[in-house]
Amino acid sequence: SVFRKHAVSPTAFELEITETTLMADQKRTLKLLDELYAMGLHLSIDDFGTGYSSLSALQQFPIGTLKIDQSFVRDVGEDENDATIVRTIIEMGRNLGMDVIAEGIESVKHLDFLRSRNCHYGQGRLFGETLTADELRLLMLRQESGVIPYASLLPAPGQSSLSA
Repeated sequence: SVFRKHAVSPTAFELEITETTLMADQKRTLKLLDELYAMGLHLSIDDFGTGYSSLSALQQFPIGTLKIDQSFVRDVGEDENDATIVRTIIEMGRNLGMDVIAEGIESVKHLDFLRSRNCHYGQGRLFGETLTADELRLLMLRQESGVIPYASLLPAPGQSSLSA
């Protein structure tokens, strides 16, 4: 397999699958995902809430992570329906033993809302812009050497800006 060829463990990777892809050919997809999961690969549903999956798919497929689509996160402070959907996905994921990642975190208000609901992880522009592979490597080296402490990258609840 590609993992043996490059001497890396499949457990170091997470494969993101959109809901649409997950539901396209359920029988074939389940077989493939079961094989990948048996190899140790972590599996997640990307853009959860925007596709056509049923709740039974969460039991049927070997999924360990739900990624909440940014279209729901974007207006959690203004739209009670979006806030309810995000809250429900977080609670459902946690109750099913899954990790939950919120996409599209662009403000401290988003972060505070998600933290107050015990969302496991988040990603978005609040934490930084998209990086090239070289930029990411440099950032990781700077963190490892202590030039940039890990904690400085995440604002504390209620902070309005990141401190460097």
